[in-house]
Amino acid sequence: MEHTLLSMASSIFSSLLLLLFLSCATNFTPVTSSEQGNDYLISCRLAPHFPVEKQSHFRLYWHDILSGPNPTAVQVVQTPETIKSSTLFGAVVMIDDALTTRPDVNSKLVGRAQGLYTGAGLKKIEFLIAMNFVFTDGKYNGSTIAIFGHDEVLAPVREMPIVGGSGLFRFARGYVEARTYSVDWKTGDAVVQYDVFVNHY
Repeated sequence: MEHTLLSMASSIFSSLLLLLFLSCATNFTPVTSSEQGNDYLISCRLAPHFPVEKQSHFRLYWHDILSGPNPTAVQVVQTPETIKSSTLFGAVVMIDDALTTRPDVNSKLVGRAQGLYTGAGLKKIEFLIAMNFVFTDGKYNGSTIAIFGHDEVLAPVREMPIVGGSGLFRFARGYVEARTYSVDWKTGDAVVQYDVFVNHY
């Protein structure tokens, strides 16, 4: 009886080892495009194990300058409706705005906000924003955070999602909070405080 139980246990253990081996071989062997029937699929495997996810909080000041000889924001699209609109509906503005550590534009430059914002509101000044925060300083130099969302300009706080990133922010997710620090209504120049809450590895 004891011999039979030992034999059964050994058989079960051997089967489990075989299943574990086959599972590992399947999970870590790339699947070719011919196996999937997709000519463009290079490989398909389980995602690698990442270190513990952490959340960083950055405070940056975004300088949107439309006036003067060296603007960092340039309107590239305007329709007849935009000219008549009090909300800039239909306008598209390309940006390469400075990101600094303080509200003063001459404070330390740590990156650029590159992308666009477009007038998306008929009744209120609301922008659709699509931009990358491109870091140029310190350990984050060359890394980016991608932001895509809704900005109701006159609201005291606007929240927009972080939809990705690159470099040290690869697989990033999170959100930003934007608060207008100052604005010149004659020129449109503005300084906006951005609090960035980004989860990354």
